[in-house]
Amino acid sequence: MDFAPGDLVQLKSGGPVMTVEIIDKDSITGRDAVFCVWFEKNGNKQEVKKDAFSPVLLTKYQPRGPLRFERA
Repeated sequence: MDFAPGDLVQLKSGGPVMTVEIIDKDSITGRDAVFCVWFEKNGNKQEVKKDAFSPVLLTKYQPRGPLRFERA
């Protein structure tokens, strides 16, 4: 697995840029899981989201230019 805490990743199918929080085993399946955190806009607010993903679904994020972050 080529991911480490702090890496920026994205689902291979697209979606938001996420930060790897930890890499561990999924408590239900026992398989490797990459636990990620990201922000999602909800109206005028940014909400923190977290979820676990199989490493085969993720790729390291490759920005095309400078990273831009929206302010909440």
